[in-house]
Amino acid sequence: MKRATALLRMITATANAVARGAVNAAIGRVERGHAQLLPGDPAPEFSLTASDGHTYSLRDFRGHQAVVLAWFPKAFTAG
Repeated sequence: MKRATALLRMITATANAVARGAVNAAIGRVERGHAQLLPGDPAPEFSLTASDGHTYSLRDFRGHQAVVLAWFPKAFTAG
């Protein structure tokens, strides 16, 4: 149960990050050219507040198994 809760929190934090990024990109609040990452580069440090009210940082998950969340905001829509 503890592992499932941790996994759910990680997925929630990731979904939150993706949603915030999509909203920021849509309204033009994205700084283009700020980070130049290449494949294999470590991700920059960031923290986000999840829907459970806790703040999660990337460093909290270093060394843990990776979870990839694929999100398609326009899937099955006319847009």
